[in-house]
Amino acid sequence: MTCKAVMPRYDRHLPGEAICLNSLSIILPAKNEAPALTQLLPRLRAAQPTAEIIVVDDGSTDDTRAICAENGAQCLSSPYSMGNGAAVKRGARAATGDILVFMDGDGQHDPEDVARLVEKMEQGYDMVVGARDWGSQAGMGRGVANTFYNWLATRMTGHVVADLTSGFRAVKADRFREFLYLLPNGFSYPTTSTMAFFRSAYPVAYLPIKAARRVGRSHIRPLRDGVRFLLIIFKIATLYSPLKLFVPAGAVFFLLGCVNYTWTYLHDGRLTNGSTLLWSAAVIVFLIGLVSEQITSLTYRQNQH
Repeated sequence: MTCKAVMPRYDRHLPGEAICLNSLSIILPAKNEAPALTQLLPRLRAAQPTAEIIVVDDGSTDDTRAICAENGAQCLSSPYSMGNGAAVKRGARAATGDILVFMDGDGQHDPEDVARLVEKMEQGYDMVVGARDWGSQAGMGRGVANTFYNWLATRMTGHVVADLTSGFRAVKADRFREFLYLLPNGFSYPTTSTMAFFRSAYPVAYLPIKAARRVGRSHIRPLRDGVRFLLIIFKIATLYSPLKLFVPAGAVFFLLGCVNYTWTYLHDGRLTNGSTLLWSAAVIVFLIGLVSEQITSLTYRQNQH
């Protein structure tokens, strides 16, 4: 099989049609991951010899650039750390392939799984995510948190979400670039991109993978990032359907107002300020939900052609 000089358009790709590996770009965000990259890049090049490999150096102070040069990988360096999501966006803009594969630079992901993700896309999917099992989770706390995120995202979208926060995924480049402006510069780009694909009715599939323990220390700190993970829960709802979050919240305030009014009426025979405030809060929360729903619809509508 020979590849044409012009990259093929994968939105015209038919199931069962061969994929030209010259149109595959593999993007690895990395921050001081030299020990892992020393082992990972040779394996990745052996598994995908014709793929474009881009390492986005997020302000590293180690030998990341030298290791990339030794292994024939393109290195995009930042003068300072901008965040994992910022590195992903820089890599997506620089990549020339029609299919982008994102994987962590810490050695957790198996290069042999890249072919499995790309092969799964042949079945008509726009995004294929490597879903980790419980044994691949980085600790009990992270495992419980990810299980809760998966459950919440499944309830919100109506689709089974096997691993919402996995950073190992293959996507169609043109689809992914539609949502670059939505992606945060921090660690929650997988959540944002997954919910954006579901919202835009782009098919998403999950493929079971085994993730190894990372090489070196994690850049995630539980205390520092606790609030960030809590915000992910609200981002899941607001990115997909804000009313699914605000309507139940408004209903809770309304019911609490009713309970408070019943109690005060039976004991004091009057309506108190507490009940009025709770009912007012219910109306305000509901109206905020309506406005958020309209903003969300307009946000995604600008990408519809």
